[in-house]
Amino acid sequence: MKTLLLTGFEPFLHFKKNPTMEIIKELDGQVIGEWKIAGRIMEVDFNKSGDQVIDYYEEVNPDAVISLGLAGGRTHITPERIAINCNDGEKDNSGYVPAGEKIAADGQDGIFSTLPVSDMVQRLHENGYPASISNSAGTYLCNHVMYRMLYHLQKEGRDIPAGFIHIPASHDMAVESRRLPSWSQSDLNAAIRLCIETI
Repeated sequence: MKTLLLTGFEPFLHFKKNPTMEIIKELDGQVIGEWKIAGRIMEVDFNKSGDQVIDYYEEVNPDAVISLGLAGGRTHITPERIAINCNDGEKDNSGYVPAGEKIAADGQDGIFSTLPVSDMVQRLHENGYPASISNSAGTYLCNHVMYRMLYHLQKEGRDIPAGFIHIPASHDMAVESRRLPSWSQSDLNAAIRLCIETI
């Protein structure tokens, strides 16, 4: 059976929870379609998270990689189309503030996802879930991890499905913020299952 590495993040910035952690807890060890899921959690740390996703990749030796991240404020499940070679944004959980530096000195400006992002969006629509392709993973840790993983696979010359999916906040997060769009955790879990089944 094929193995899929599924990663999420710990809470960050002003968010006290991160629903990607709950997805990882729910799906780790499960079989979804032809995929055995290996779930892992990463730190929100520019100096650690990129190395962590590569370490997890080396440990699991997966046939596909999906990293998940919270996009508080988004209303859709949004598979990311491209990662850019840039770290920027607010401080991470260690207090480090990136200042527009390159992720890989010899890397190209952008690397496209190798996930079937259009098919994922269509599958989610068919099942009644709001979804759209995102053309910007930002410049924070989500983009960093996506770029590091795709860059590593390029260096290895390994062509496997890999990329990043952003998810909205969960309802329990929205309880603390009236302006935060949210989904139920069960719907978030189900939506990522559908994305995995699409590969």
